[in-house]
Amino acid sequence: MSDAIGVFDSGVGGLTVLKEISRLLPREDTIYLGDTARVPYGTRSAVTIRKYALQTAGFLVSKGVKMLVVACNTSAAVALPTLRRSFPGLPVLGVTEPGAKAAAAATTGGRVGVIGTEGTIRSGAYEKAILRFRPGTRIVARACPLFVSLAEEGWVEGKVAHLVAAEYLEPLRAGGIDTLVLGCTHYPLLKGTIRKVMGPRVRLIDSAEETARAVREMLERTGLGTTSRRPSRHRFFVTDLPAKFKVLGRRFLDAPIGRAYQVDM
Repeated sequence: MSDAIGVFDSGVGGLTVLKEISRLLPREDTIYLGDTARVPYGTRSAVTIRKYALQTAGFLVSKGVKMLVVACNTSAAVALPTLRRSFPGLPVLGVTEPGAKAAAAATTGGRVGVIGTEGTIRSGAYEKAILRFRPGTRIVARACPLFVSLAEEGWVEGKVAHLVAAEYLEPLRAGGIDTLVLGCTHYPLLKGTIRKVMGPRVRLIDSAEETARAVREMLERTGLGTTSRRPSRHRFFVTDLPAKFKVLGRRFLDAPIGRAYQVDM
């Protein structure tokens, strides 16, 4: 077993999770896989999502990772139980549960909004998890697929971003929510615009931040945290277009990506 945390996503969005993990756990090594050849997962069927998740997770497991982080909300919502059954003995953490738990704790009036990809919203995973942590919560969910394109194009502020956000988020504003879960790892890049549209009274739950905290807690609980004192090492793999991944990835990771290796699933 290596001393690295394995992180996978359908593309670049999971780098926001990696960014938060690196911030909280600066000594931990990571191996990241972005399935850029088959992105997006959000419009795929549940059967296809589970198949892709098993393949990408299997690649990281072959590298001997000590823990698996499903940094794709769609994969976590649809495939997490399958992954845990398929890799027994390996800690597997998804982004859905940490975000849901934080939302259940944060809401003051029991009214929570959830935004994500079509696949994530269709699965109902956030709703189920929030209700498990806080029964009786009123939940308004909305798919916001264009947010992904805006984040990747860098159009996260300004007139276009605001108009799209206002259109998507109107049902949540009308529902009187006090807490909003950003249920896609692309959405933290639009946090400023989303906050302007929703107003200061709505608490935003960043699933990337909450997942990083959950990773730290799991490492402490299992005793798998690194004892190394050297600087951390981060390796990146993609299934297509490594050059494009490096360009987009810098925006999501907020740091340069030295090299990305292409692999075939």
